[in-house]
Amino acid sequence: MDELVLRGMAKWPNVPAVFGWLSLSRRGDWLLKGEPVHNPGIREFFGRNYGCDDLGRWFVQNGPQRVYVLLDYTPWVVRSGGTAAAPFHTHTGQAIHTIRGAYLDEVGALLLDTELGPGLVHDRDLDGLVHLLCDARGKPPSTAALNDALEQLQAGKTADLSLLTAQGLVEVAPLRSVEAPARFGYVRQPRQPAGEAECH
Repeated sequence: MDELVLRGMAKWPNVPAVFGWLSLSRRGDWLLKGEPVHNPGIREFFGRNYGCDDLGRWFVQNGPQRVYVLLDYTPWVVRSGGTAAAPFHTHTGQAIHTIRGAYLDEVGALLLDTELGPGLVHDRDLDGLVHLLCDARGKPPSTAALNDALEQLQAGKTADLSLLTAQGLVEVAPLRSVEAPARFGYVRQPRQPAGEAECH
């Protein structure tokens, strides 16, 4: 986090948190009260001061005030196009070095379990990742075999499909989107705790 933010937290430790103002879209766009945040400086500030509390609620620390984030899907949106050692990065520009799991949901969205947490692969990057898909032996599947495997996974069934990562092959498993928060331990829609004053 920014030094100025840390100083603000130390100086004013009990500032009420904000809920319902800030959200993160499936494409990694920040929205403030439903409106996209286009200012590069603000977007970078959000990215530098983005974190998670002990309850799995994600937030941006804005000085002494914590602004909780409504998540359209996952707390990270993953983009491709990095280096050979870290071919993926987050919507905030952080390099992803370790992929611990890969999951395909019922609509064909690809989720990665990374050292930073769970991330949804940006839909515009999916076609470019086909070359990283292979069978359990590391062989590229035929088009028919790939389509069959994707259909099986979207139906909630296991399939012979893996993702080639810097750590080796990672099996692609089925996952229903509604199960993702419990599976990865995060809260999609943080709400104002009962009895706590709402900050406007």
